[in-house]
Formats: sequence, C-alpha cells, structure tokens
Amino acid sequence: MLLHQLYREPDLISYSVLMVDSADERTLSTDILLGLLKDILRFRTKLKVIICTGTTDHVEKLSGFFNKVPIFKIPIRMSNGHTIEYIKAPVADYVDVAIDTVLRIHATEPTGGDILVFLIDHEEIETAEEELKLRAGLAEELIIYPVHEYLPAELQAKVFEPTPQGHRKVFLSTVAIDGVKYVIDPGFCKRKCYNPRTGMELMQVARISKATALQRMLVSERGNRTAPAKCFCLYTHCTLDKDFSEITVPEIQRTDLANAVLRLLHLGVDLSQFEFIDPPPAEALTKASEVLLILGATNTEGELTRVGVHMADIPLHHMLSRALVASIEYKCSAEVISIVAMLSSGDASVFCRPGDKAADADNARLHFQSENVGDHIALLKVYNAWEEANYSTQWCHENYIRVRSMRRARYVRDKLEQLLEKVGIKLTSNLDNLESIKKAITSGFLPHSAKQQINGSYRTVKEPDSPSTRIHPNSGMAQVLPRWVVYHDLVPTTGEYMRQVTEIKPEWLVELAPHYYRLEYALDVV
Repeated sequence: MLLHQLYREPDLISYSVLMVDSADERTLSTDILLGLLKDILRFRTKLKVIICTGTTDHVEKLSGFFNKVPIFKIPIRMSNGHTIEYIKAPVADYVDVAIDTVLRIHATEPTGGDILVFLIDHEEIETAEEELKLRAGLAEELIIYPVHEYLPAELQAKVFEPTPQGHRKVFLSTVAIDGVKYVIDPGFCKRKCYNPRTGMELMQVARISKATALQRMLVSERGNRTAPAKCFCLYTHCTLDKDFSEITVPEIQRTDLANAVLRLLHLGVDLSQFEFIDPPPAEALTKASEVLLILGATNTEGELTRVGVHMADIPLHHMLSRALVASIEYKCSAEVISIVAMLSSGDASVFCRPGDKAADADNARLHFQSENVGDHIALLKVYNAWEEANYSTQWCHENYIRVRSMRRARYVRDKLEQLLEKVGIKLTSNLDNLESIKKAITSGFLPHSAKQQINGSYRTVKEPDSPSTRIHPNSGMAQVLPRWVVYHDLVPTTGEYMRQVTEIKPEWLVELAPHYYRLEYALDVV
C-alpha cells in the first residue's frame, strides 16, 4: 500500500512517522520501498521510520543500509508451557498429515484455541479445505477459513471477526495470522525462481529457511501470552538442521525485475544511482530493460514513454498492463479486460476435469476452444457465457468450470474497470473483430512470442538461450500446432510447456514493435 502511495505522493509529505513491518522477509516490494525511503530521508530529515523484523538475521545489514541507525531489541516473553513438536519421520503427503493434525488437535485439545495451517498457495489451500470439510464431518464447531492473495477483501475481513463461543477457527493460509493458539507448519513455501538468460520465471516449491521456521513457531506464542501454545512441525529436527538454509535469498535476486524497473522509472528514479540493500543481478536488470523496450514502455534511451506511463498506472504484471493499454487503441478494452481478469484468477486453468467425468469435461472445454480461436479468446468466451448466465454457479458445474476461479476473475475485472474509470477510460467493445483482440494480447506478450521449429517444438523469438518448449496438451492449440504463437507462461512437467496459447501472424511482430523485430519476420524467412 505504501508503494502505491508513493506514486501519488513521492515525498510522503503527509506522513511524519512510518513503520515497515516484516522487513526480514525481504520481498521485492519491501526492498524497493526501503531504497525509496532512504532517498526520501536525505531531504526529509525529520521523518521517523521504524523498521521491524521478526528475526535478527538482517538487522545489522538493515542498520548499515540506513547509515548505522540504532537497533532496539525487544525480547519475546514466552509463556509457560509453549511446545514445539517435531514429527519422528519424514512424511510423503504433508497436506494429508496437516489435516490429520487439525482433527487430532480438535479432538484432544481444549476448545477455545484457533488453529493456523501454513500451506504454499491458494490451490493447495482449496484442496485442503475441501478435504478437511469432508473429513471433519459433523464437527460443526470447526469454522474453516481459507486465507490467500486471491481472496476478495470482504472475505478477508471475516478472518478478524471474533470466534463464536464454543467454536474453533481453522485458518488455511499462506501467511501468518496472529491470535491463534496452535500452528501447523509443513515447512514449505512457493518461491519465485527467475533465469534472466532464458527469460523464464517459475514458481517452485521449496523449503523455508530456519529464520522463517522460527517465525512460524512463534506465531502461536504471539497470540497467546497467558495460555500454553503449541507448534506442530511436520518435519524432523534433523531435517531442520540439514535441509533448511539459514535465511531466505532476497526476492530481488531471484525474480523478474521488469515491473519493478517500470515503477521506479515512473517515480523518476535514476536506476544507476538507486541504492539496493542487496543489488540484483546485472543480467536481470539488463533483461528487464530489454523487455520494457520490446513492449514500448521505454525508448532506446531508457526513458519512460507515454505507453509506459499508462502501464505503470495499472497495478498488474507488465505484460498484462501492456495488453490493456493496447486494447484501448484497438477499441476492444471490454474484451481484453475480461481476458486479463481470467489470466489473473490465480489458477493454472479455469477448466476442471473430474476423473469420473473426464470425457464430458473435455467436450465442454472443446466447445469453448472450437474454431481454433486460441486459448485467450476461449477464456473470453467462458467469461461472456458465464455473464450471460447471470454468473450462475450451476452453469459452472454444468460446463466443468471452476466456480472460485470465475468469482476471482469477476472480482479482478470489477476492480480493473473501476481503476480505468478513475483515469477517464471508458470500456469499448469490439467482439466481432477477433484479430484486434489478438493484436492487443500480442502487444502485451511480445516477449513470449514463439516460432515452431523443424522438430515440432517451439522456441521464443530472438532468444537463442530459451528452452525448447511445446504447447500444453490442455491448450486448444495443442492439435493445431500453428507456426507462430504467443503464450502466457511456461510450466515445467516432463518438459517445458506453453500455457494459454494464441496463434499470431509474424508480420504483427514488426507492426507492433518495429524497433525490435526486423522485416524478415513479416516475410517469415527467419
């Protein structure tokens, strides 16, 4: 939130005291914010900034970054009887063990204490929620709350409502929640991993660090100063010692920086002079600058263009924001905003495929992917059909569509529409011109344009180090195998597969980015 405030108020003049919490997590946003605050403190000498960390691992570094400011250590007052319990042997399915542990706590521990289960992402949370509801049976006093980034704000607010008398809340969450008595920690997280040479960014399941493990152990302690609290670690003490790193690698050193660079340029920051707590890899900064140039967000001098300014105003991934900006030019913003919302729903696919009805589900999916329109247009057709059905849950069930994905997409779309209205942009529809919609999508995903190779695989255009990829089997383009495509992202399975694929014409590359693609692409001779 404070980063967004900086775009409106670069000197934060309306603030006299600021507190940055959880600085030790070293997220990309936190590191960028701290660098900006250091710049502001040079001329706002009376501004007070308090930086809080849950561990001591980064304290000296943070103090040194801010010219050796004082460090205040506040000891944790442990309650009598705080227990940390490790399992005796590694487990194959930690989600299943976590659910067992929830039910064991509920059956054997006194009522009145809420439970927090750490899980890696919203998909795992939803799977665990369904399984827990199924296995909890008649235990009506268990109130299950999923907590993740795709949850609408009104549902997030329910987390903080008091627990009804005689009931127990169970939070299935990616983040810590204060006030709980029991914590169940499988010891895993989902972490970004970016290779600037190939341009690939993947989300990988990884062990948390020892510092993060300690924080999770103490979550229950923070919420229960007067009663014994318990943490159930679903890993052995030996695993903690041998397999957990001391601290987490800062996100800025392992993520795509194009979005961060875009927003820093929008704030007028000179990247060559900007101070990072831990500098990102030079390759990653170079790649970020190249991607922004391809998208037309910057010129050859590295300065923000008019397109780049509009992109920076939209709080989305830089490729999605570029597609939205292009849709205004192509007069198809009503369609592209729906596609962007569907891509932002957080699920790998909006289509579900229950094992006992796989054939019916496949036929339903093929209905939306008919006429080889491409996956992006298929998503648009799904959203429009759901809207025509008055956002019906029954319609989703009949068409094997994930209800939660659609609700998240609607929530995102409504927010984006409000945002565009604030900046004076009215949605325009051009549903009959699919080529314009595809061009707008291509404008955003130019760095993800790929050409078919002789062996049938694909390689990203102008990326000699990019991996050989194929179209995902669930794509509507999997049987078509067009010569030129754009894709949303890559997913590693038995190989690298492109998801959300749309066929393009090679001349579009030159039309949309003549400063980067040569005329030979339009002639299809490269």
